[in-house]
Amino acid sequence: MREMVIDSIRVSLLNYSRIVILKEKDAERFLPIWIGQPEAEAIALKLQDMTPPRPMTHDLLYHMVGDLGGVVNHVVVSGLDQETFFAKIVMTADNKTIAVDSRPSDALALAVRAKVPIYVEESVLDRAGVHMDAETGKAVVGDGESSEAPGSSPTEGEIERMSAFKDFIDTLDLDDIGDSGKDG
Repeated sequence: MREMVIDSIRVSLLNYSRIVILKEKDAERFLPIWIGQPEAEAIALKLQDMTPPRPMTHDLLYHMVGDLGGVVNHVVVSGLDQETFFAKIVMTADNKTIAVDSRPSDALALAVRAKVPIYVEESVLDRAGVHMDAETGKAVVGDGESSEAPGSSPTEGEIERMSAFKDFIDTLDLDDIGDSGKDG
């Protein structure tokens, strides 16, 4: 697993879709994940240290876990099947560690409230991580190289299905990516 940080939340001006950009904590690899508008707003509000007048769903979840004696330890983007990401919220309750299945957007919204680490499985980063080509400035999906481990690189079909996603990534100006993370 690799530790990540939420680098920014972007909006496509073409279709107003939201995308959260995770950045590898100690490297220059990004993981873009499409998320819904409510989850994007929930993440952005907390990143900007704004508190709504009434608790949002993720605030409610965070407080319920704590009030019931649980502690959120970390979240992990644990899988990728075709174009769908999967996540787990790992927490401790009654001296027992449990991992609860979650959408990545909900896990991330909870992670920013609990101020816990965000991890991504290496296999997910190998398949969907984005490196920036130093010469062209274009996004390179996957590890950019052929891998010796079977199944860790995206297949031709996955690359074809992700082409619209890659086209969207190519329209992002990732040079200023660290500047806009707090702006929503």
